[in-house]
Amino acid sequence: MNKFQPVDFQDLDDLYAFLPEDELNVVKLLRGLVYECIPEVKEKLSYNVPFFRGRKTICFIWPGSVPWGGTFEGVQFGFVRGHLMLNEDGFLDAGKRKYVRTKTFYSVQEIDFEKLRSLLYEAAIIDAEA
Repeated sequence: MNKFQPVDFQDLDDLYAFLPEDELNVVKLLRGLVYECIPEVKEKLSYNVPFFRGRKTICFIWPGSVPWGGTFEGVQFGFVRGHLMLNEDGFLDAGKRKYVRTKTFYSVQEIDFEKLRSLLYEAAIIDAEA
C-alpha cells in the first residue's frame, strides 16, 4: 500500500469483491471488449486497477471507487498514448494530462461499443508501431 491508496488488491477477484455492482458490470464489459479487440494483450493490476499491454502499456480501466488521492463517479477507460490517437470528435477527454486520454462511463448503457472497438484497434496499431 502507498499513501494514495488505502487498499491493496492481490488479484482481479479482490478488485471485483471491492467494487459496487454498477462499476463491476462496466469493468467486466470493458475488459471483455479489450480482449475481443486485442486478444494477445497482457493484463496486470497496477495502482490496484487493470492495465493492458502489448509492446507497451495500451490502456487501463479505473473504477471510480478505487482510490488514488480521492475517488470519483463512474469507470474511466484510458488510453496511455491517447495523444497519438485521432480524436476529432472529442470522444476522449485529455483533462490536464499530456498523453493519456480517457472516457468515463457511468453505466453499462452508456458504453459505445463500436466507438471503443475502433479506438482499441487504433491503439493496438499505435502499440505495434512502438
